[in-house]
Amino acid sequence: MTPKTSESLAAGPATATLTLDERVTGSLVGAAVGDALGGPVEGWTPEQITERHGGRVTGVVGPWYGDDWRTARPIAPYHKGDGHVTDDTLMTHALVRVYETVRGHLDAYSVADHLVPDLMSRPRWIPELEAEALPLQRIFLAEKWIVTRLHYGHADPREAGAGNIVNCGAAMYMAPVGLVNAAHPEAAYAEALDVAGAHQSSYGREAAGVLAAAVAAACVPGATPASVVEAALAVAKDGTRSAIESVCETAARYTDFEPALAPLRAAVAPFDTVGPHYRDPSLGARRPSRLHSIEELPVALGMLLVGEGDYRRTVLGAVNYGRDCDSIATMGGALAGALHGERAIPAAWVKKVAEASRLDLHAPARALAEVAREIFVRDTARRRAHEAAFAALAGGGR
Repeated sequence: MTPKTSESLAAGPATATLTLDERVTGSLVGAAVGDALGGPVEGWTPEQITERHGGRVTGVVGPWYGDDWRTARPIAPYHKGDGHVTDDTLMTHALVRVYETVRGHLDAYSVADHLVPDLMSRPRWIPELEAEALPLQRIFLAEKWIVTRLHYGHADPREAGAGNIVNCGAAMYMAPVGLVNAAHPEAAYAEALDVAGAHQSSYGREAAGVLAAAVAAACVPGATPASVVEAALAVAKDGTRSAIESVCETAARYTDFEPALAPLRAAVAPFDTVGPHYRDPSLGARRPSRLHSIEELPVALGMLLVGEGDYRRTVLGAVNYGRDCDSIATMGGALAGALHGERAIPAAWVKKVAEASRLDLHAPARALAEVAREIFVRDTARRRAHEAAFAALAGGGR
């Protein structure tokens, strides 16, 4: 990747002094707001978005089909728009609740023992349904897979993701793993791969690990968009790494998302199995491969570079990209929010999304920051015990 100048991507003293709580809040709130902004234009092209809205989306907009959202296909029966979050946020908050319960690092068994029961057993307010329902009744088939495989199929949690369609379903809710492992991208990558093994395989699982690593890297004091991309590339493998390199090399040439939309799509297209028509996937779509990548993560990282880390520019670039833009904006929002905290997110957007979705967007962040601190204390104690044991072993023959 050819990065922009260090001056253009400088984090600045304010970013360097952000606390853990501020970064966790910025990331989780930023992800939810990005999700809500992208939801109503998900699946469409940049050209269709411009035609429908008379220009680019610049904030919260209504449903694509207006008042006909309840019956209009392919949107029905979901009320996408008006500040409603989608399944990306529902799954993210569910994973935070698992951390609250376990109060330690997670693995594939945590998905089986805690996430699946959470999705199946407790009704919650589902904004897109405008009703209380089980989260299981809203999530996509690729997420229902984990319930089928783990609850009904009794699959080994570490292998349950094999056979599922390969998409961004695991990556879209992995930001909490990166936040628990804040400033330690390698640890975030390893934990997310373990967690995502219950849900995804191939490049879908890889993307989950890389997204978590990127979020953890965004929490490093003084982090920049360039350093976040570098951390992602340091752990990424196979087609995922190649796609990130391709997209970010292209993104480095732009500071405005408008002229970057088509070039970023062209850069990721050779690695994307869905094909040019998002709602009419190609025959080889979402099949395992070492040569391919999900589209959403590379584009989110690319928009982070184009937007120079600015939350508004990053997320609006992701939203107006179209295709799976709610997930792209969720990832981009999580990264920009971790870099700059909630102060970087337009307060009017936060208020609108929280009220429209009937969600406390800050409660999950408070809970996760508390758990992250507990985990860090235990990790430190274990590391020191290992250092002492290894030192005794290494010096035992002297």
